[in-house]
Amino acid sequence: MSDAQASNEQVDGESSRRALRSLFRLPNVALIVLGCASLLLYQRAQRLAPGTESISAFVRLALLQCVIYAAAAVVAWRARSSRTTLLVIIVFATLFRFDILCDPPRLSDDIYRYIWDGRVQAAGVNPYRYVPADNALAHLRDASIYEHINRRDYAQTIYPPVAQMILFAATRVSESVVWMKCVMVAFEACALWAVASLLASFKLPRQRIMLAAWHPLMVWEIAGSGHLDAIMICFVALALLAHRRRREGLTGLLLACAALTKLYPVALAPALYRRWNWRTPVAFVSIIVAAYLPYLSVGLRRAAGFLAGYAEEEGLQNGTRFYLLSLARRATGGSFEIPNAAFVIFAILTLAALALWSLQRSRGDAWPDEDAKNVDDARHAEVGGSDEVSSRRSDRGFVTRAFVMALAFTVLLSPRYSWYFIWLVPFLCIVPAWFVVPVVYMTAASFVLYLSWLGDDAARMFALHSIIYLPFAALCAAAWLARRLRRGATEFAQPTRGDID
Repeated sequence: MSDAQASNEQVDGESSRRALRSLFRLPNVALIVLGCASLLLYQRAQRLAPGTESISAFVRLALLQCVIYAAAAVVAWRARSSRTTLLVIIVFATLFRFDILCDPPRLSDDIYRYIWDGRVQAAGVNPYRYVPADNALAHLRDASIYEHINRRDYAQTIYPPVAQMILFAATRVSESVVWMKCVMVAFEACALWAVASLLASFKLPRQRIMLAAWHPLMVWEIAGSGHLDAIMICFVALALLAHRRRREGLTGLLLACAALTKLYPVALAPALYRRWNWRTPVAFVSIIVAAYLPYLSVGLRRAAGFLAGYAEEEGLQNGTRFYLLSLARRATGGSFEIPNAAFVIFAILTLAALALWSLQRSRGDAWPDEDAKNVDDARHAEVGGSDEVSSRRSDRGFVTRAFVMALAFTVLLSPRYSWYFIWLVPFLCIVPAWFVVPVVYMTAASFVLYLSWLGDDAARMFALHSIIYLPFAALCAAAWLARRLRRGATEFAQPTRGDID
């Protein structure tokens, strides 16, 4: 054996020993133990009988998983940045999804509508034209998909055009449930890549991706149920990345694609708009018009699908859906009936005020070519504990503003379904630390909404929403107060100019 070969083997051996030592660092061992515990709970939950009789047991297991996830999040957040730690996080995130990917969806039957919409389009029929039970589609029915479609007797599809295009493309490969879930997991993986790229651009530890990749809500609702919210999250994350890279036309395109998958990402537009820049709004409007054109054969009103019927069915028109309105009505003791229109106006004004705030704050954003000039200031801000200054210097400000818009929209809407909360989860990796605990609680507590399977009357829904939003509000207040006290202590500790002189 030559001296060069011996030297190479010695280097490889030393590298392997370092990798092994790195793997058995305390944070990595803790993550491995917590990951194994969570994996066992995924397997335990899959053994529960599907249906209403076991939903309470599922919610208990899911909430226990959230406790494990919270402990793992603390470990990952505090651990020193390490490739080995990132690898452990990625491996377990993959195992969580593979463990439930091939099982039938137990929490939602929406995926059967996705496959049906793709099948209808493949037959040359506009998916907004007929309800699934219409005789014109009788030749497309089968026992494996059609029989599981919800609202098939009275509701056209509700999903916007970009979602329809993706569903059509996916079903041309296979019309199986497992394949559709694989497609959604692939979009989720793309979203996580975009978030990891954002973390790297902000010089934040990439292992913070764990806050999204390990969140049980993401795993159950995407790998478990195959919700197309994964597509929306992907486009939102890519829009944030494009905005970070100053690709304003691409930002508008991607944000439009997100809104044409699930409508509510429109709320993020003020956070991703740079004043006096025309590319983002032009691209946004152009994509929306172009995407709807192939589906307008049924007319503009019918191309909205079941949206109006869904709004009525879910209590958006009479106000029973809105938790804050229900809370206000109960606070009056029935002496005054607050009209739904008043709450809608309040919600619009709140979102408009946040939009103006976002546009105003966007003037202070730094961009990648400017960050290099401010590295020392950014590091000083991090050491000093000023989240606001740090966010501005590293340009996390636009992500925080987008998150605030998304959070406000979600609280005002107060969804009845857990998967409406998952678009908040990827933001946890990037936003300032004081947001994390309240939103981790809210997204984890959203699992209790599955208890509505046992009854969804107004009193029960109010109680379930109270479990989510009242502790969330208390945690927000506590986090805000702690932040103010910390900033006050930091300012008090800073020497004044007179002290320096």
